[in-house]
Amino acid sequence: MLVFTLLAAVTYGLIELGLFRSIPFSGATLIAVCAFAALGGFLFLNTLYLQEVRGLSALHAGLYTLPLAVTTIIASPLSGRLVAARGTRVPLTVAGAAMALGMLPMTWAGADTAPWQLFAGYLVFGFGFGMVNTPITDTAVSGLPRERAGVAAAIASTSRQVGTALGVAVIGAVVASSAAGGVDQTTQHAAWWILCGLGVAVLGLGLFSTGRRARATARPAHTEMVAR
Repeated sequence: MLVFTLLAAVTYGLIELGLFRSIPFSGATLIAVCAFAALGGFLFLNTLYLQEVRGLSALHAGLYTLPLAVTTIIASPLSGRLVAARGTRVPLTVAGAAMALGMLPMTWAGADTAPWQLFAGYLVFGFGFGMVNTPITDTAVSGLPRERAGVAAAIASTSRQVGTALGVAVIGAVVASSAAGGVDQTTQHAAWWILCGLGVAVLGLGLFSTGRRARATARPAHTEMVAR
């Protein structure tokens, strides 16, 4: 539904495709999709893992993920301070690396994996996700002229929703395609690696969209938009 909304907006001129000539803006849009796809996919897949593989109840599965929520809460204001002091490059780099590293323990997790290993992964992933939100908006807005700040923030917000929907859909399809005999550690293996890859994508896109050459592409876009 969100994808069709975006297509309709482009068709009727509500979103100018020329905006995406700015690498920082385009990069922020893709980072939002990847980061929130990782979160949506993780929440879906982790719930299956905790309840179907480890046999936990819904309540205990929710309690297991509390470390992720705690570190996300801690990292979010820290991310804002880093953006204000150092720009968006550092928090995006930390976010991508942490999200990828946080998923690594899950790629070999099984029914008897020690809880502390899971908690370590949740803590690191939650910290990375907490770091990514503020620089997404800042990078998107900085890639366009001030009069387009509202459009930039709105597209970044929509990209988050698209990412969440895609994450659940893709991870669900991957698990379903290999789970004819039931959900177990083996059927989830590829899905965990996809989530790890999304963290790497956030890292790569963060470095690419905040470099000197990327920032230079925002200047012609500024000039073109002001001329219009």
